[in-house]
Amino acid sequence: MATYESLIKINGAVGDLVFYTLNGKNVVRKKSGFNKTAFKKSPAYEKVRQNSSEFGHCSKVGKIIRQALDQYIKQADEPLLYQKFAKLMTEIKDLDEVSERGKRTVERGIITEKGKLLLRKFQFGNKNNFDGENSVSLDLLNEKLYLNNTFSANEAVLISLKIDFGNYLTEHFEEKILVEEKEKISFTKHFSDDDLILYFIVLKKNEEILNMGFV
Repeated sequence: MATYESLIKINGAVGDLVFYTLNGKNVVRKKSGFNKTAFKKSPAYEKVRQNSSEFGHCSKVGKIIRQALDQYIKQADEPLLYQKFAKLMTEIKDLDEVSERGKRTVERGIITEKGKLLLRKFQFGNKNNFDGENSVSLDLLNEKLYLNNTFSANEAVLISLKIDFGNYLTEHFEEKILVEEKEKISFTKHFSDDDLILYFIVLKKNEEILNMGFV
């Protein structure tokens, strides 16, 4: 970008140059090499369009999940949570081996065993998840939550999260359960067995979050 002095004020494009006024000064710059029409139609940009479409999808899915869990994950003290969770959604989307490139989805990636594992292993900031020794499991058939003996929590919060991946909407139910040193706890199913549901658990002791994550 450069400024110029002229008795004639020029606005618009002349050849490869663009003239305009910025903060009261006459400015000239070269035309950008980016062409919006070419980006939408040219085969040369096909891979870029595919990546852009999938990135937008992953960002939207990550956002609606984070919003549904916001009151808990904001306590994770993680300034880069948005970027890390968006990366997680991308890794899960990459597991979709059914859809063609550019149309791969988090929904199809998350139903795979590796997709479920990636979700369970994700740690929200300084709050430990339930990977390894800190195991928590759900028996969906008998509606039981199982905790091992390593937890000192006195309250569990179970969030059932149903996601509309097409319209980027969520519906969720939250159930607070007193632990009282029990290993097996009953919970309530709020959605059909045919729905794809994510389960997020928060373990607390005297209102302080000890562990949280997907199971």
